[in-house]
Amino acid sequence: MNELKMPQVGASRSEIVANWQPDNPEFWEKFGKKIAKQNLVISTIALTLSFCVWYLWATIAAQLNGAGFNFTTDQLFTLAALPGLVGATLRFVYTYMPALIGGKNWTFISTLILLVPVVWLGFAVQDTTTSYTTFMILTALIGLAGGNFSSSMAYIGNFFPKSEKGTALGINGGVGNLGISVIYFLAPFAMGSAALGSVFGVTPAIIKGNAVYLANAAFMWIVPLVVILALMTRFMDNLPLEKPNPKNLVQIFGNKHTWALTLLYTCSFGAFSGYAAALGLLVGKEFPEVPFASIAFVGPLVSGALRPVGGWLADKINSGTKVTFVSLLGLCVTTALIAVGVDMHNFPFFFAMSVLTFVSCGFATGATFRMIPHVFGNPLLSSLITGFVAAVAAYGAFITPKIFGFVYSTFGNIHPAFAVLLAFNIVTVAVCYWFYVRKSANMNV
Repeated sequence: MNELKMPQVGASRSEIVANWQPDNPEFWEKFGKKIAKQNLVISTIALTLSFCVWYLWATIAAQLNGAGFNFTTDQLFTLAALPGLVGATLRFVYTYMPALIGGKNWTFISTLILLVPVVWLGFAVQDTTTSYTTFMILTALIGLAGGNFSSSMAYIGNFFPKSEKGTALGINGGVGNLGISVIYFLAPFAMGSAALGSVFGVTPAIIKGNAVYLANAAFMWIVPLVVILALMTRFMDNLPLEKPNPKNLVQIFGNKHTWALTLLYTCSFGAFSGYAAALGLLVGKEFPEVPFASIAFVGPLVSGALRPVGGWLADKINSGTKVTFVSLLGLCVTTALIAVGVDMHNFPFFFAMSVLTFVSCGFATGATFRMIPHVFGNPLLSSLITGFVAAVAAYGAFITPKIFGFVYSTFGNIHPAFAVLLAFNIVTVAVCYWFYVRKSANMNV
C-alpha cells in the first residue's frame, strides 16, 4: 500500500479516505472522527435492517398453518433454521468482499439484494398453494441478509483507532442485532393492521377468528431498505484496504487463537441467534396457551442493547477476557434453568431465564469481539478473523432450531436438546479459562 500522508486543511473527502490513519491522533481529531462516525451510523442502520430481514421468517412461521398452510413441526423448524444456514455459509464469502470491491460498494449491493425475498415473501404467504419447496427457496434467499454481519463487522472496525474498536464494533453489532427485536416487536402490529394491509393490497388470513395480514411483515421493509440505500451513496466510503491472499488465510487457520475465539463467539452469538430463531416455535410447542408474539422482542432487545455495553465495558476495564468469561458462566446457568422452566411448565420462570440467557449473550458477544484486535495486532488479519468468527457463529441460527426439531421428532420432549447445549457451553467455559483466564496463559486481552 502507498505511504500515507497527512491531509491538508480543506482536503476533499476522497483524499482523506485515501490516507486513512485512525491511530494518528492528529489525523483522527482533524479528519477521521466525523467520517468514521458517519460510516458507523449508516453501517449500523443497514445491518439492523439486515437482521430484520434475516429473522422475518421467524415472525411468520408460527402463524403459517393457522393461515391455511399444512406443514409439519419438523418442516417449520427446518424453514426457521434455513436462513441461519445460508447466512452463516455466506459470511465466509462476505467477509472478504469489502476488501475486494470496497466496503461502501459491497454494503450497497448486499442490501439491494434483500428487496427480492422481501417482496416475493409478501406475495407467497398470501397464496396457500405455495409449496414447501418454494418456501425453502424463499427462506434461503432471506438467509442472504445474515451474511451482511460479517462484511459489516470486518469492515467498520477499520475506521476507528484501536482504543475505540471495541466500542465501535459493539455499537455496530449490538444495534444491528437489535434488528431481531425490532422485527419481533413490529411484526405483530403490522400483521394486525388493516390500514397497512390496505396500503399494500394484502389479502388477510383468518386465524382464530381474527384477520391477519401476514404479508405486511414483509412488505413494510421495502421503504426503509430503499431509504438506507440512498443514504449509503452520500455518507459511506470505500477505505483502501489491503486485499487478502492465501498467505493471510494460512496465518489465520494456523493460529490456535482463531479457533479458540471462534468457539467463544459461537457459544454466545450462536445461543443468541439460535434462541431468537427458535423461541417462538418452542413456546408454541411447550406453552401453547401463551400469546408469545407480543413479548417475543424482549430477549433480542436486551441482548442487542447490551452488546455495545459489553464492548464498552471490556474497553473500560481493558479486558474482554473477564467480561466474556463471566458471561459464559452465566449462560451455562441460564441454559440449565430454561430446561427447568419447561419441566415445571412455568412460563414466567422459563421466560425470565430466557431473557437472562440473552443478557449473558449480549455481554459476551460485545466483549469477545473486543478481544480479537488485541489478540491479532495486524489490522488485515484482525478484520479477516472477525469475519470468519462471525461466520462460524452464525450457524447457531441454523443448528439450534434443527436440534429442537430433531429432538421433538425423535424423543417427544425438548430436554435432550438443552443437555447438548449445556454441554457445549461448559466446554466453551473451559476453553476460555485455559487460553485466556488462567495467569500462565498471559493473555489479558
